[in-house]
Amino acid sequence: MFLFQTNPIFMAPWHYFSNCIKEGGIAFKKAHGCEIFEMASKDDELNKNFNNGMNSMTKCIMREVIKVYKDGFNSITSLVDVGGGIGGAMFEIVKAYPHIKGINFDLPHVVLRAQKFEGVDHVEGDMFEAIPPADAVFLKWVLHDWGDEDCVKILKNCRKAIPKKTGKLIIVDAVLKLEGEGLFDDVGFITDLMMIAHTNGGKERSEDKWNKLLKEAGFPRYNIIEISAWPSIIEAYP
Repeated sequence: MFLFQTNPIFMAPWHYFSNCIKEGGIAFKKAHGCEIFEMASKDDELNKNFNNGMNSMTKCIMREVIKVYKDGFNSITSLVDVGGGIGGAMFEIVKAYPHIKGINFDLPHVVLRAQKFEGVDHVEGDMFEAIPPADAVFLKWVLHDWGDEDCVKILKNCRKAIPKKTGKLIIVDAVLKLEGEGLFDDVGFITDLMMIAHTNGGKERSEDKWNKLLKEAGFPRYNIIEISAWPSIIEAYP
């Protein structure tokens, strides 16, 4: 992850913060002429470094997610990981819960690099268009990459992918607390800046912001489960 964040491609947007404040726009696009996911689709080395960097963090976080949320996976027989990268999170889940049929869903150039895991199918597609159906949807570090309007589009597609009565959405993302109250406040501040540098409207969110997004997308009920790491688990229901 250190190599990923210190790559000159990812360092350059930080020098455009003041320019974005004065003129508006996206820091990454000002630095490189295109947005991050477009660039990754065309640059094989960047695509590899980005996905490997995310996968290295996934291994650490998923151990804690599975330990804390162990009962939450028991009733699920099929699970789709939206924006699952090269499949690291789904592999950890299926390894711990072999009864689950895992679907790792991401863009074609990402899935192309995914490793083969027993019990996991890699499916290419676009989460803004449609998501493969399953008992539940898993979203780890996806929604913080996007602005509110895009998040609602993604969440509405998640809603369509799961059963109306028994479906479930599992989000692993930061839930910011009032300033000074959270153990990981500093981490949240840093990652919020990273979203400004590297994404189009991405940001970390507090519970009231999550509540608004979920309700607008058709998830009126939710539960936040804290873990011993900077993200939390948000369990949401139609």
